[in-house]
Amino acid sequence: MSVFKKLGLSKEITDVLEKMGYENPTEIQEKAIPQILNSTDDVKAFAQTGTGKTAAFSLPIIEQIDTNSRETQAIILSPTRELAIQIAKNINEFAKNRKGLSTVCVYGGSNITNQIKDLKRGAQIVVGTPGRTVDLINRRALKLKNIQWVVLDEADEMLNMGFKEDLDKVLEVTPIDKQTLLFSATFPREVERIAKNYMNNPVEITAGTKNIGADTVTHEYYLVTERNRYATLKRIVDMNINMYGVIFCRTRRETQEIADKLIQDGYSADSLHGDLSQSQRDFVMNKFRNKKLHFLVATDVAARGIDINDLTHVINHKLPDQIESYTHRSGRTGRAGKEGVSIAIISNKEKGRIRQIERLIKKNFVQKEVPTGKDICNVKLLQYVAKIKNLKVDDAKVSDNLDEITVQLKKLTKDELIKRFVYNEFETLLSYYQKAGDVLTDTTKSNRVADENMQRFFVNLGKMDELNPARMIGMINDHLDKKIDIGQIEILKSFSFFEADKTYTEEILKAFEGANRNGRRISVEKTEKPKTRSRNRDRGRDRNRGDRKRSGGSGHRKGGSGFKGGRDNKEGFKRKTEKSSRKRRTRD
Repeated sequence: MSVFKKLGLSKEITDVLEKMGYENPTEIQEKAIPQILNSTDDVKAFAQTGTGKTAAFSLPIIEQIDTNSRETQAIILSPTRELAIQIAKNINEFAKNRKGLSTVCVYGGSNITNQIKDLKRGAQIVVGTPGRTVDLINRRALKLKNIQWVVLDEADEMLNMGFKEDLDKVLEVTPIDKQTLLFSATFPREVERIAKNYMNNPVEITAGTKNIGADTVTHEYYLVTERNRYATLKRIVDMNINMYGVIFCRTRRETQEIADKLIQDGYSADSLHGDLSQSQRDFVMNKFRNKKLHFLVATDVAARGIDINDLTHVINHKLPDQIESYTHRSGRTGRAGKEGVSIAIISNKEKGRIRQIERLIKKNFVQKEVPTGKDICNVKLLQYVAKIKNLKVDDAKVSDNLDEITVQLKKLTKDELIKRFVYNEFETLLSYYQKAGDVLTDTTKSNRVADENMQRFFVNLGKMDELNPARMIGMINDHLDKKIDIGQIEILKSFSFFEADKTYTEEILKAFEGANRNGRRISVEKTEKPKTRSRNRDRGRDRNRGDRKRSGGSGHRKGGSGFKGGRDNKEGFKRKTEKSSRKRRTRD
């Protein structure tokens, strides 16, 4: 008798699971499947990435779907199109023996007309991203009045990406007596808020411990100077000969730049980010799944749909903005009981964030020394020797020339012969690392190092306007009508700062012209990134500048300590503050 059948699943589903190689349920499946099958209570479930959450919520839904009705009975929301596609694919595989069950996947970046046609034909299960789902609801193409199940998958990530308003709109058109299933890998406060707002006395299921990293993953970090990040990445890759992994970057531009550098340096790599079309993303992912690529360079958002069990490494070229996202990143490796390594390349100013992540995942990082050129050459040489030693030779293909070859090499000793073959194979590598020298570690004091690809903005909203990082991201995405890469966010009492991909600088400024929030006019302006070494002085400088903007006062001291540029920008500063005063008087 199938172990899955003991959980309450029918033979037509367990037969499929057996053919797919499912032997024993994971902890989250063992707890969630019976709960969802036998109760209509809402469920709040927490489990690490890669522990089988999709099967945990989809199998009991498939089991209970009424295939005689073509109405939509379940809506599953996920933060990215890659993850939505992966969930829909899994459901179709699980439901092979359930005749008459139809699943439609809806997401942005694909033809909405075709998706509308698919919905009109009838789909009991709809998997979608929040934005496209809302769009289809507004067009009256997606009707959720008879929904029995709402699944919020990767709920923490949807909130981090600013989808709260979209979630509100979807849930407003669903019936009160539905069963809401919230699945999340991490447990930030925002997930608690969504549970209170959208769920009714949910049953909590926890597989493992909340926010804890997987036991099969080892965590390491390399402390280097900012300009040596890429050189360090190369050395890590060269040192780990059989590496097959994902390299995470913060922005789309950085992702593409790192991928291009790796390709130019002869590595089997490609990029995955939001600027690629769906067909391009599918092409890259297929190459990566088939191991025609050894390295996938990706943003956090784009990587959400990656479901590969044998990744050996995850490398954080830069740590994520939200430390909770580290759990998602590291969860890409160490799956299905296999061991994995999560590596972070950091500068000295990021050491504090490593400590924060350690507290979050309840695991310690091991600091590693950047491999020297000699270390790498030794590893490569030994690998080559092992390859030659185990090489099977077809005597027939070389016997005709063997006598002549022996004569040519007769005068060389064994040691001379070995040296020549090895040097011929590794001349380029040996020369490169001989010239490269050692990578410098970051032993400097903490400096505020600006990301050259990000523009810093001032906005006249703060904590008193009930603004937080998630709402800030949502506000930016809403006004731009697109999702862009957001960097550091600093929310102060009456104003805030945020960084965004500088490619969209003019679009951001234009998008907020005449904009308002809750009846309050929004003012967004470019500002320079603080360059002083003291973080406290940076914050004080920004605060002084923001207060002057709010009050419209001049407040400028000789020497320019409260405004970037000092005396050189005194006149510019006066014009800006005078303009700010006029705006203030107009509002008043």
